Amino acid sequence: MFDSKEKTGLESLGEFGLIDRITKVVELTEKSTVKGIGDDAAVLDFSGKKALISTDLLLEGIHFDLRYVPLKHLGYKAVQVNLSDIYAMNAMASQITFSIGLSSKFPLEAVDELYAGVLLACKKFNVDLIGGDTSTSAQGLVISVTSIGYASEEDIVYRNGAQEGDLICISGDLGGAYVGLQLLEREKKIFLENPNIQPDLEGKDYIVERQLKPEARKDIIELLASIGVKPTAMIDVSDGLASEILHICRSSDKGCKLYEEKIPIDPMTYGTAQDFGLDPTICALNGGEDYELLFTVNQDDYDKIKNHLDISIIGHITEVSAGCELISKSGKVHPIKAQGWNAFN
Repeated sequence: MFDSKEKTGLESLGEFGLIDRITKVVELTEKSTVKGIGDDAAVLDFSGKKALISTDLLLEGIHFDLRYVPLKHLGYKAVQVNLSDIYAMNAMASQITFSIGLSSKFPLEAVDELYAGVLLACKKFNVDLIGGDTSTSAQGLVISVTSIGYASEEDIVYRNGAQEGDLICISGDLGGAYVGLQLLEREKKIFLENPNIQPDLEGKDYIVERQLKPEARKDIIELLASIGVKPTAMIDVSDGLASEILHICRSSDKGCKLYEEKIPIDPMTYGTAQDFGLDPTICALNGGEDYELLFTVNQDDYDKIKNHLDISIIGHITEVSAGCELISKSGKVHPIKAQGWNAFN
């Protein structure tokens, strides 16, 4: 699992030694960070803005498989999926805490690799690592990330604001992370059956990266602000398009119509899904882990967003009595059902 021939046991440092090692490589850049790691609590100052807080828990064997997930990618992804929740509220992320529980199979070099990914994400998205916790774990690696952000009260977007007639928009493309996962799982199975066979991922970089190293869409929040568009409702796509649009509709007491032909699917995702015998549209609807932003806007904003290539208009909001429907490419109407990730299934 770890390439380094030299492996340093964590017992040689102890918990406080490990914390000191992590602290030495942490750089604080956010002006809202008054005090970071090194005291009983961090101190933040948002100068009158509202604070937003979100927490995610990732468990080895449930949320990730270290047989094909590099630790640096894992650290990066763990931060990204949490920042995505802040951006989904139309806010800016500014700090994170990062906590880990790990078993004795992890040497110090593995912890360094994990935190290298964490710090890379922090640097790219201009957030400060301000604290966390470390502990032993009897069942492999446990990660808990809390992200903190801020926004003016009038800028915050909730899930419950969609109005009848609003346009339904999605950033980027969908289904890539799920199809990438199928590819990685296939190669893992082949390797376990015959360790002499090396993984064949050639030409599949995009969908593999969509699974291993997703990118939170801070750029979309900045774009919407620059063109003067405030979504009426918004959510990030972690559990699949179907699940997320149902969350918006239920919270807003509305229905919707989505159009299959409008759902953006990358050609590599489309072709690879077909190679696996999968329906690309089903992958987009129920795959999850794309971490794109799904949002609704007033029809008056159509001219402002219509020419932005990274935003697709895929449907509209209806009255609640109309239900939530998908119009297929052939014109057939299908009720939208959530079949994505279930944390307790």
